Amino acid sequence: MLSQVLRVPGLCAVCRQWGRERICSECLARYAAPVLRCRRCALEVPAGTTLCGACLSDPPPFERALAALDYGFPWADLVARFKFHDGLDLADALAQRIVEAHAADRHAMPRPELLLPVPLSAERARERGYNQAWELARRIARRLRCPAEAQWLLRVKDTPHQLALPIERRAGNVRGAFAIAPEHRDTLRGRAVTVIDDVMTTGATAAEIARALLQAGAAQVHVWMLARTPRPGER
Repeated sequence: MLSQVLRVPGLCAVCRQWGRERICSECLARYAAPVLRCRRCALEVPAGTTLCGACLSDPPPFERALAALDYGFPWADLVARFKFHDGLDLADALAQRIVEAHAADRHAMPRPELLLPVPLSAERARERGYNQAWELARRIARRLRCPAEAQWLLRVKDTPHQLALPIERRAGNVRGAFAIAPEHRDTLRGRAVTVIDDVMTTGATAAEIARALLQAGAAQVHVWMLARTPRPGER
């Protein structure tokens, strides 16, 4: 029903001009141009490069990473609206950015076997009323015709928000925060899992989730995100 509603004229979420898409083609061309990214962490890399220096020397536990956008103007504002201000009208358009990034991926990433959203703590889920990662995951699953499960990956420890902490404390903040629902461990074993999130900054949350999934028997873990925070000083 939502996709049908957005076919009628409305305001672009970025430029506020009238059109038939939630984010108009002109804004996508201006602010969502594809960039070359490291296949392991999704940071921008120079032409002819597939892995950044950090991933060559100390690769993360997840096998691949895919980012649709850089976290900056105007996407940071849209993510905040989507995530904190009941901006579910943006979910379809934002999920579509990830689907299109997958279709254009230069590393020929396969279609996911299983999508799992980054979970919220029970307290945060009550406050927000929805999990933005699940809103992305279920729309991506529908478009790519692959399964998505909202309850397999659990947040078992409520931690301070990563953005409230200095970078050097973020890995410790999420250590031990995630687990696999016991009743789904056997089904998970041997499968390639794709984790969906809205934004990745240091990769600490994604790395901790990947460790939990691999310890539970997943064959490998990919991480797909809407936006990747660039290195300091970039963009």
